[in-house]
Amino acid sequence: MGEDVRRHRFRAMGTDVTLLTDAGVTDGTMQAATGRVESIFAREEARFSRFRPESELSRVNARSGAWTPVSSSFAALVAAALGAAERTGGRFDPTVLGAVVSAGYDRDLDEVLAGARVALRPARPCGRWVEIELDGDRLRLPEGVGLDLGGIAKGWTVDLAAEAAVEAGPPWALVNAGGDLRLAGAAPHDGIRVAVEDPDDPAEELMQLVLTGGAVATSSTSRRAWGPRLHHLIDPSTGAPAATGVIQASAWAPTCAEAEVISTWALLEGEGTLDRFPVVLVTDDGRVVTNLDGAEGRGV
Repeated sequence: MGEDVRRHRFRAMGTDVTLLTDAGVTDGTMQAATGRVESIFAREEARFSRFRPESELSRVNARSGAWTPVSSSFAALVAAALGAAERTGGRFDPTVLGAVVSAGYDRDLDEVLAGARVALRPARPCGRWVEIELDGDRLRLPEGVGLDLGGIAKGWTVDLAAEAAVEAGPPWALVNAGGDLRLAGAAPHDGIRVAVEDPDDPAEELMQLVLTGGAVATSSTSRRAWGPRLHHLIDPSTGAPAATGVIQASAWAPTCAEAEVISTWALLEGEGTLDRFPVVLVTDDGRVVTNLDGAEGRGV
């Protein structure tokens, strides 16, 4: 992003977060926007982190099999995740936690990477999202099933933060959390250039997109990886880390939460999603496949 902008960086949800906005905003407006963005990330990380035993997510997972009261925000995100699971035919599955842990992602990623070895266990079956019961502010998970809301929770948080930043006064704001981003407000007249990273070398760009609205999210088997064929993206049909021939999928959608769902769907389904969504796919044989010419008028 080479535009003349103001930016603020901080660390949250295990990744680098950047707020960008118009270069002409005052210090007071920038401070207000920054405060809102950091506060939202802190609040939602405390709610949805599976690595914090005191989080709402950890409490819900610990009570699988029993009805548990949840906050309205937690219920709303679970409802969105269940809707995404249904739309994608289970390719997006919020009940992959057991499979992720079995693959070795049982601690914060920095701790996994620092470990001398990864204790692997057999792949765990997925697909039990159909058994989840949500009744207003009460939730019941199937016995022995845990939720992993990592990607969609990050996208949800990016959306909240971008909208809150604009409410603080800037004409536009872009919030980028580890490459998953949302542009809110009245975009600059030439849009904002965002890079699609090379999955083999994050320092290199495959291409640039001009974003005039909405969000972009990327799912990649090279992110949050700790060994050959060991990564956090589970194929629910096998219960093991995905090996579908697509190693990275970037998707545009009106919201970052929806872009997260589509990018996961695209990575698991592959080129069949080109008929439905604006995406960039990178295959394991080095091809880059995209339909972005057809995305004009939809934000890219």
